[in-house]
Amino acid sequence: MSNVKGHMLNVSQHVSVLLQESIDGLSLSKGELLLDCTFGAGGHSSYACSKGIRVIALDQDENALKNAEQISKEEKCDITVLHYNFKDLDKALLEADVRQADGILFDLGTSVDQIKTSGRGFTFEKEEPLLMTLNTQDGVLTAKDIVNVWGAETLEIILKNYGEERFARRIAQGIVEAREQKPIETTTELVEIVKNSTPKFYHFKRIHPATKTFQALRIATNDEMTALRTALRKSFEKVKAGGRIAVISFHSLEDREVKHYFRELEKEDKGKRITKKPMSASDQEVQENPRSRSAKLRIFEKK
Repeated sequence: MSNVKGHMLNVSQHVSVLLQESIDGLSLSKGELLLDCTFGAGGHSSYACSKGIRVIALDQDENALKNAEQISKEEKCDITVLHYNFKDLDKALLEADVRQADGILFDLGTSVDQIKTSGRGFTFEKEEPLLMTLNTQDGVLTAKDIVNVWGAETLEIILKNYGEERFARRIAQGIVEAREQKPIETTTELVEIVKNSTPKFYHFKRIHPATKTFQALRIATNDEMTALRTALRKSFEKVKAGGRIAVISFHSLEDREVKHYFRELEKEDKGKRITKKPMSASDQEVQENPRSRSAKLRIFEKK
């Protein structure tokens, strides 16, 4: 547990997507409590603090927790950062001796820092060990385990369902054939397999041909969809009546999960969707931060 009081995070280190829209959309007043379930580089927590909102923040990545120690001394803040996966948000609140939060936020995007500097294989742009683990403890499932052990049919399902990869079968077969020669251990080896398994025209699209494969493996490695379903259910239990839940997602799989859950809650008369359609980043934000292009924000208010 890391308590950070009396400071504000320097958000210039990392650009948080839909920053004002998400925090302002939670409609929190000064002194009320925000549960930031994905602390990351601290941008959302810091902005909330600047508005006088108390923050309890979670992150399962120990490196992300270290960002709390880099908070500048420009403004006084009240942030408590806890080492938890957001699916255990109920346990985190119990540790903090808090029954319910006034607002809850999820930013489901992998931070630029994690992608570029973690050294754990989130990026296909440089050679790194094929780990893709957000949890840095020993003994956890890695992407290397998946590509070297799981069967072709299972790999195909993962690539199709989690990555929406049109060449899922060919890539899965390419992975199986490659590992018969030698274990697949690095990001560059996986990228080469993807390229060898897909048509030439696929290599010149707007996104890198390995993008969807890496996304799918990251989701499977960290069991992100199960964690999201669990966290959404718990967030409804742990937000106060009249409080709001805001979720920023970056791909259609996550967004559909959030949309369906909020819609079901509304049908059961447990609250209302503040955003019937998701909010997207403005043209200016997309220009300044291209990764915001795919971001979607949905907000729900508990009855």
